[in-house]
Amino acid sequence: MKFLPKISIVLCLFFLSTVLNAQKNTLALTFYKHDKYLSSDKLEGRFVGTKGNNKAAAYIKKHFKKYRLQQFGESYYQPFKVFVKEGINKMKSDSVATQNVFGFIEGSDEKLKNEFIVIGAHYDHWGWGGIGSGSKKKDTVAIHNGADDNASGVSALLCIVEEVSKLKVKPKRSIIFVSFSGEEEGLLGSKYFVNHLPVKKENIKVMLNMDMVGRLNAEKQIYMGGAGTFPNGAELMKNLGQNSGLNPVVFAGDVGGSDHVTFYKAGISAIGFHTGGHPQYHTPEDDIDLINFEGGALVSKYIYNALVSIANYNEELVFIKQD
Repeated sequence: MKFLPKISIVLCLFFLSTVLNAQKNTLALTFYKHDKYLSSDKLEGRFVGTKGNNKAAAYIKKHFKKYRLQQFGESYYQPFKVFVKEGINKMKSDSVATQNVFGFIEGSDEKLKNEFIVIGAHYDHWGWGGIGSGSKKKDTVAIHNGADDNASGVSALLCIVEEVSKLKVKPKRSIIFVSFSGEEEGLLGSKYFVNHLPVKKENIKVMLNMDMVGRLNAEKQIYMGGAGTFPNGAELMKNLGQNSGLNPVVFAGDVGGSDHVTFYKAGISAIGFHTGGHPQYHTPEDDIDLINFEGGALVSKYIYNALVSIANYNEELVFIKQD
């Protein structure tokens, strides 16, 4: 038996360590890739009705198709109109076209596949900002890239789509993946979606929403509201925190103010996920260099586990109104 020289052993150990770290960080690298594109200057802040908004939609559509999501009709797009005051973000018209992007994976259970879990994240932001926009710096005309708000939520959504697509046996219930536009103007994309659902409203059991999940703090806290809107939801979300690398802060109520609220108001159980506010919210400084990609990977994995657990729920999923 020949013995390897010490230097060869060291190199082998280094190579093995590199491979293991690469495997461990694959999700973080994927999260980074998505966020980098969606929050890049060339998309100019993804304001509704702009080329940048449409490019973001096309990017999401490309990945929905790549991971074999099915269409409800002939397109992954759900077009709608948004009223924008003329002059905001250099717009020339007061009525602009935009679109939600959506598709689904059919459930594996013959009966439960007729029930649907929705998971979503909005992809629009404030473009160049300025007077009349939702920018916190209205006197500054500059690209609001929205790396956290909400390129991070879409990045998590695309990571989760990819993971679900790898499952040999899909979850029992069907899953609708949707990325909304027009959230910043007043949850317009989710309102349009809920008013033009691709399936019967009573068949949609739970909605999971991700809005600003890219700034995980040192305490590793993932916040969520609405966990009590379906049976044993709060308990499930707390239990999923074990060995997740996260410290879930779970609220049964406190549904929040993003797209999941639209579903909740329609009588559909809904949970909203986020990693907290920060001074760069709705400013040109919400850029990719402040995103915690390792944290984004942990959050994506946690929400993936929540999604699959709920889609496989043995208990009947009913809506529970919160005070």
